[in-house]
Amino acid sequence: MKTIKCIIPCSVFMAIWTIVSAQSPDPLAHTFSIVARDTVTGEMGVAVQSHWFSVGSIVSWAEAGTGAIATQSFVNVSYGPRGLALLKEGKYAGEVVRLLTESDEARDLRQLAVVDAKGNIATWTGIKCIRDAGHQTGLQFSCQANMMLNASVWPAMAEAFRKSTGPLAERMVASLEAGQKAGGDIRGKQSAAILVVRAEATDRPWEDRLIDLRVEDHAEPIQELKRLLRVFRAYEHMNAGDLAVEKKDIPKALFEYRAAEDLFPENLEMKYWHAVMLANTGRVAESLPIFKSVFRKDGNWRTLTERLPEAGQLSVGSSDLQRILSQ
Repeated sequence: MKTIKCIIPCSVFMAIWTIVSAQSPDPLAHTFSIVARDTVTGEMGVAVQSHWFSVGSIVSWAEAGTGAIATQSFVNVSYGPRGLALLKEGKYAGEVVRLLTESDEARDLRQLAVVDAKGNIATWTGIKCIRDAGHQTGLQFSCQANMMLNASVWPAMAEAFRKSTGPLAERMVASLEAGQKAGGDIRGKQSAAILVVRAEATDRPWEDRLIDLRVEDHAEPIQELKRLLRVFRAYEHMNAGDLAVEKKDIPKALFEYRAAEDLFPENLEMKYWHAVMLANTGRVAESLPIFKSVFRKDGNWRTLTERLPEAGQLSVGSSDLQRILSQ
């Protein structure tokens, strides 16, 4: 057996080894986050930011009809899936936090927040979490942070969430923005994520996760997350517009397509399919300026237009097709 010479006092070495071995292979995610349940829709979610790569892959956990969990600081990743399993067994948020932490010898290094499907909140901040660290709870939400620049971060997050209105996702992002403005992670910024699930599970689990957006590595992760959420909302309108076209509700389709373009005006595809829909409903003259603006920025859309009739996606006469292609 190879012998390792101890160049530091053995008592110190053993203390360090005890801490490290207790954590291994758990990752670090010193961070600030919010878990919340929407009191109107029942949707539940987690939003988080950290100076750590891909924070959403280890901190954020949620399941429709079950609850949402943030596990952070010296992360015990198993708190996520184990916590959701306990919630599915019928345990309340407080019971879940107690059961997870009391069996964890490294609990003093952990930070954990849980909201269950009934809106119960429970949070744990271990006494050895690197300061500034703490949490603040409110009506069906909790804000928690560790290794912050100062102790005003999580109160600022809580205040912003209380005062915010609108969908749960946007309110949680507003909370992150407030935390960053108050000082944020003492090390800076790197990644952010948001996860939102339905109030109740359905027999279509692929539809139960409503929003799952991650910014893995970015100079301004919260602002990028906010931009991605806006793009997500734009595509929600696009999908609603497509559904309206299927139902032959043209006024509804036009409303949805315009709403999508307002949210994401730089996106050529949204404009393009809006123009196609106009042409397909006999409003070729209205479609021409839109086709023209798209074709000028990228000629590939003109080439695509030539291919649509044979696929049954553009139903116009040959003269109208030439009018479109000549733009």
